[in-house]
Amino acid sequence: MSKIIIDGNGAVFGRICSFAAKRALEGNEIIVVNSEKTIMTGNKKDIIAKYSAIRKKGGHSQKGPKLSNVPHMILKRAIRGMLPDHRKGQGKETLKRIKCYDGMPDEFKDEKMIKVNAPKKLKFMELKELASKI
Repeated sequence: MSKIIIDGNGAVFGRICSFAAKRALEGNEIIVVNSEKTIMTGNKKDIIAKYSAIRKKGGHSQKGPKLSNVPHMILKRAIRGMLPDHRKGQGKETLKRIKCYDGMPDEFKDEKMIKVNAPKKLKFMELKELASKI
Protein backbone atom coordinates (compact mmCIF):
# COMPACT_ATOMS: atom_id res chain seq x y z
CA MET A 1 0.00 0.00 0.00
CA SER A 2 2.00 2.98 1.24
CA LYS A 3 5.20 3.71 3.12
CA ILE A 4 4.88 5.24 6.60
CA ILE A 5 7.99 6.71 8.21
CA ILE A 6 7.83 7.25 11.97
CA ASP A 7 10.28 9.46 13.86
CA GLY A 8 11.03 7.91 17.25
CA ASN A 9 12.77 10.97 18.69
CA GLY A 10 11.14 11.60 22.10
CA ALA A 11 8.15 9.34 21.41
CA VAL A 12 6.81 6.76 23.88
CA PHE A 13 8.05 3.21 23.20
CA GLY A 14 4.69 1.45 23.61
CA ARG A 15 2.75 3.99 21.58
CA ILE A 16 5.13 3.66 18.65
CA CYS A 17 4.90 -0.13 18.83
CA SER A 18 1.10 -0.23 18.83
CA PHE A 19 0.83 2.41 16.09
CA ALA A 20 3.36 0.60 13.89
CA ALA A 21 1.75 -2.81 14.42
CA LYS A 22 -1.72 -1.52 13.60
CA ARG A 23 -0.59 0.25 10.42
CA ALA A 24 1.50 -2.75 9.30
CA LEU A 25 -1.50 -5.07 9.69
CA GLU A 26 -3.39 -2.75 7.32
CA GLY A 27 -0.76 -3.54 4.68
CA ASN A 28 1.51 -0.50 4.95
CA GLU A 29 5.32 -0.62 4.95
CA ILE A 30 6.54 0.78 8.28
CA ILE A 31 9.93 2.42 8.80
CA VAL A 32 10.94 3.66 12.26
CA VAL A 33 13.96 5.99 12.40
CA ASN A 34 15.75 7.30 15.50
CA SER A 35 14.61 4.23 17.42
CA GLU A 36 17.39 4.68 20.00
CA LYS A 37 15.77 7.97 21.05
CA THR A 38 12.37 6.50 21.92
CA ILE A 39 11.58 6.72 25.61
CA MET A 40 10.18 4.30 28.15
CA THR A 41 8.19 5.95 30.92
CA GLY A 42 8.57 4.84 34.50
CA ASN A 43 11.23 4.33 37.10
CA LYS A 44 14.67 3.59 35.57
CA LYS A 45 15.49 0.87 38.11
CA ASP A 46 12.24 -0.97 37.37
CA ILE A 47 12.71 -0.80 33.60
CA ILE A 48 16.29 -2.07 33.78
CA ALA A 49 15.32 -4.84 36.22
CA LYS A 50 12.50 -6.03 33.94
CA TYR A 51 14.65 -6.26 30.82
CA SER A 52 17.61 -7.76 32.70
CA ALA A 53 15.33 -10.48 34.11
CA ILE A 54 14.07 -11.31 30.62
CA ARG A 55 17.64 -11.63 29.32
CA LYS A 56 18.70 -13.90 32.20
CA LYS A 57 15.83 -16.39 31.77
CA GLY A 58 16.67 -19.82 30.52
CA GLY A 59 20.29 -20.22 31.61
CA HIS A 60 23.10 -21.56 29.46
CA SER A 61 21.59 -24.99 28.75
CA GLN A 62 18.08 -23.84 27.87
CA LYS A 63 16.75 -22.04 24.83
CA GLY A 64 15.26 -19.09 26.81
CA PRO A 65 14.03 -15.86 25.17
CA LYS A 66 16.48 -14.05 22.95
CA LEU A 67 16.48 -10.34 23.72
CA SER A 68 18.96 -8.19 21.87
CA ASN A 69 20.75 -5.28 23.49
CA VAL A 70 20.64 -3.20 20.30
CA PRO A 71 17.97 -0.45 20.48
CA HIS A 72 16.37 -0.97 17.07
CA MET A 73 16.08 -4.72 17.67
CA ILE A 74 14.44 -4.18 21.09
CA LEU A 75 11.88 -1.94 19.36
CA LYS A 76 11.24 -4.41 16.53
CA ARG A 77 10.76 -7.27 19.01
CA ALA A 78 8.19 -5.21 20.92
CA ILE A 79 6.31 -4.50 17.68
CA ARG A 80 6.47 -8.22 16.88
CA GLY A 81 4.78 -8.93 20.21
CA MET A 82 1.77 -6.87 19.11
CA LEU A 83 1.25 -8.86 15.90
CA PRO A 84 -0.54 -12.17 15.46
CA ASP A 85 1.71 -15.26 15.49
CA HIS A 86 4.93 -14.06 13.83
CA ARG A 87 5.94 -17.57 12.75
CA LYS A 88 3.17 -18.14 10.24
CA GLY A 89 0.57 -16.51 8.06
CA GLN A 90 -0.40 -12.89 8.46
CA GLY A 91 2.04 -12.14 11.29
CA LYS A 92 5.02 -13.40 9.30
CA GLU A 93 4.09 -11.33 6.25
CA THR A 94 3.44 -8.26 8.38
CA LEU A 95 6.79 -8.49 10.20
CA LYS A 96 8.60 -8.41 6.84
CA ARG A 97 7.12 -4.96 6.18
CA ILE A 98 8.56 -3.42 9.38
CA LYS A 99 12.04 -1.87 9.46
CA CYS A 100 13.66 -0.10 12.41
CA TYR A 101 16.82 2.02 12.28
CA ASP A 102 19.09 3.64 14.84
CA GLY A 103 19.72 7.20 13.76
CA MET A 104 18.52 8.75 10.52
CA PRO A 105 19.53 6.96 7.29
CA ASP A 106 20.36 9.33 4.41
CA GLU A 107 17.61 7.89 2.21
CA PHE A 108 14.86 9.08 4.61
CA LYS A 109 16.15 12.57 5.53
CA ASP A 110 13.94 14.41 3.04
CA GLU A 111 10.85 12.21 3.51
CA LYS A 112 7.71 13.28 5.37
CA MET A 113 7.59 11.67 8.84
CA ILE A 114 4.91 10.98 11.40
CA LYS A 115 5.63 12.12 14.94
CA VAL A 116 3.93 10.17 17.74
CA ASN A 117 3.03 12.41 20.71
CA ALA A 118 5.65 12.85 23.44
CA PRO A 119 4.71 12.37 27.11
CA LYS A 120 4.46 14.96 29.81
CA LYS A 121 5.83 12.65 32.50
CA LEU A 122 9.13 13.38 34.16
CA LYS A 123 10.26 9.79 34.80
CA PHE A 124 11.57 8.14 31.67
CA MET A 125 14.68 6.72 30.03
CA GLU A 126 15.80 6.51 26.41
CA LEU A 127 16.09 3.16 24.70
CA LYS A 128 19.83 3.62 24.05
CA GLU A 129 20.38 4.03 27.80
CA LEU A 130 18.45 0.81 28.48
CA ALA A 131 20.40 -1.06 25.80
CA SER A 132 23.72 0.00 27.32
CA LYS A 133 22.69 -1.15 30.83
CA ILE A 134 21.28 -4.61 30.07
